[in-house]
Amino acid sequence: MKFTPEHEALRQTWKTLIDREINPYVDQWEKDGQFPAHALFKKMGDAGLLGVDKPVEFGGSGLDFSYAMICAESLGWVNGGSIPMATGVQISMATPALARYGSDELRKEFLTPSISGDYVACLGVSETGAGSDVASIKTTARRVGGDWVINGGKMWTTNGAQADWMCLLASTDDGPAHKNKSLIVVPMKTKGIEIVKKLDKLGMRASDTVQTFFDEVKVPVRYTIGQPGMGFTYQMQQFQEERLWAGAGSLNTCERIINATIEYTRERKVFGRPLLDNQVIHFRLAELKSEVEALRSIVYRACEDYLAGKDVTMLASMGKLKAGRLRREVSDACLQYWGGAGYLWDNPVARGYRDGRLGSIGGGADEVMLQIISKLMGTLPRLGNR
Repeated sequence: MKFTPEHEALRQTWKTLIDREINPYVDQWEKDGQFPAHALFKKMGDAGLLGVDKPVEFGGSGLDFSYAMICAESLGWVNGGSIPMATGVQISMATPALARYGSDELRKEFLTPSISGDYVACLGVSETGAGSDVASIKTTARRVGGDWVINGGKMWTTNGAQADWMCLLASTDDGPAHKNKSLIVVPMKTKGIEIVKKLDKLGMRASDTVQTFFDEVKVPVRYTIGQPGMGFTYQMQQFQEERLWAGAGSLNTCERIINATIEYTRERKVFGRPLLDNQVIHFRLAELKSEVEALRSIVYRACEDYLAGKDVTMLASMGKLKAGRLRREVSDACLQYWGGAGYLWDNPVARGYRDGRLGSIGGGADEVMLQIISKLMGTLPRLGNR
């Protein structure tokens, strides 16, 4: 990747905002179990950070996807995973399909305020019985006159407790599973929507994640994103950006944990000398730093190919797989070198340990990434031969 002064200026804008508006408050938001999404996203929107790769006519900057990657990477400076995850939903998970395929009317109504930070968005794909297996979702939307009538439920909805609208994937006819789904904009204050509970998670404590039920929820058919029946295809394309975001977002996160561990072990004396002087520690940190740079190579190459219009399914899946596993490896290894201090709840590496575990589950589990990679390698067994 060849970064321009414009890329570097974007990095600096993020760094300034994170230092002033996020990191001083993260510990309290973690204790509260929620961050003020509207207030924080408005500050991001005012700084032009929520729509860098979105159309200019709807408030975006009209830049290419490499600038979204700078956003993902920069958010790794946040002292925790909650805010980066929630912001990633706003920028690269709930809005790309709307920006790409939504009608002008729909984009003006929902994309523009999401870019400005006036609206908080969430993504409704996963269900209690359908996480990585998106084709098996049970939520339905039947057409009644000029409305969709939605029934079902969604699970693991990031930003759900504060969201103004949801990008919902629902089955809209009885056709084949990959061709019968549509993406629909659903305002979250619509009658029939019930936020059942905010989920009590292992990590990402400052991010509100909810379970949602839909009981005869009516929204206009004009709220359909793009063509009815194309929702699965749109969502799969959206997943590629989400997985590239996950890879880029892990780079500074892992580096931040490694650097904090270097600083701690350099100052911590054991048997009269710094912990860092032990070869087992500085060699291990060197290995971890090398792994971060290997991940960077995958992510940057995938981004370049994506900008060139190439299919990046394999590279994006590899990056997502590597990122999830590396975050676990880095936080686990580094926590060990903090000793008892690393086992304390408020320790930054302990938070990274908890938050990072989601990377191998959310957005497609490791096993799904391996299945995709195996299929593209031609090594996945045919169903009839199993």
